[in-house]
Amino acid sequence: MVKVSVVIPVYNVEDFLEECLDSIVNQSLKDLEIICVNDGSTDNSLDILNRYAEKDDRFTVISQENGGHAVATNRGMELAKGEYLYLMDADDILKLNALEETVRVADEKNVDFVIFQAINYYMDTDEYKEQENYSMNKLADFVGDKVFNWNDVKDFAFKITVTPWSKLYRRDFVVNCGAKFPEGLVFDDNVFFFEVFFNAERITFYRKHLFVRRWYSQSSTKAGDQRFLDSIKIIDLMWDLFKKYDVFTVFKNELYNLRVRVGYKRLTWIKDEFKLMYLEALKKDFEKVKKETFFDDFYENLIERNQRIYSLVLELDSPSEIILSIDNFDYARKIKKLKKENRRLKKENKELKKINDEILSSNSWKMTKSLRSIRNVLK
Repeated sequence: MVKVSVVIPVYNVEDFLEECLDSIVNQSLKDLEIICVNDGSTDNSLDILNRYAEKDDRFTVISQENGGHAVATNRGMELAKGEYLYLMDADDILKLNALEETVRVADEKNVDFVIFQAINYYMDTDEYKEQENYSMNKLADFVGDKVFNWNDVKDFAFKITVTPWSKLYRRDFVVNCGAKFPEGLVFDDNVFFFEVFFNAERITFYRKHLFVRRWYSQSSTKAGDQRFLDSIKIIDLMWDLFKKYDVFTVFKNELYNLRVRVGYKRLTWIKDEFKLMYLEALKKDFEKVKKETFFDDFYENLIERNQRIYSLVLELDSPSEIILSIDNFDYARKIKKLKKENRRLKKENKELKKINDEILSSNSWKMTKSLRSIRNVLK
């Protein structure tokens, strides 16, 4: 049995594909099968894949009509035969020792999957930046090198990046739990992650940055087009998943606030030409929640900002008015926080001045005045 099956869905990434494939072909672990699913690319991506396959018999290239990331990835997973499964993005880069090191960790600890760190590369500014969302240092500090499951890290469940490329999975575990990417939607990683998360009995964290995440404006999760409406459907699927595993109540506070926070975030990010369309869909979603029997519990558990967002979405028909109102709310809270900090500093300064005055008026300070004068002369 091959050690690792690497699955790479490919769609119109000719500018980055060779760098991605080189980072897989040149892995220090050579026992790989590389399954590339060309998802109806209209550029030279398929030609590049075929060129690599001609030189390396570890490649399998499948070509299909465009069906989206989920369809391509699911198909690749069905073809995989390795002991471990790694899901790669075709426009990113994997460090050359990544698979060897994560396989070693997975073998030693006998885990269902290994989580590791990634670093962001911003093409526009040619900068590499470490950020908490992909480094997960707080989680790393908490778990150390221990083996854990979801119940051990409940407080970090929504702080673990859902991206599949920051994990190495035991393939039979993924098959047995039936985890798939929901087809026809972007932001599909969320559903796949929580499916494996709640099924895994043994997880470990490997504290190394082994993946380079490329950020550029054409990325599907950055494009800001009408596909952003998918995030509303994804939240529904996530809620269903948490109910399926009977953990909705455990995470209800996070799930309630996530629905509103993510809904608003997409409204601010989506392109202007799609904002009204998105707002209409978001209104329908919020109205649907309002009709649920748990609505009072839902609203009471929203933080103040999310309560404001929820109410404004239902009240206003202008995306710009909603965004401006929340910007003002955020600004007012920032001013309030700064005023509070200013009062604290004034109080602290007053206390320090009092201590200083007591020292200057003390007998010991007066008695040592001459000694201090001599010392200043000697300097």
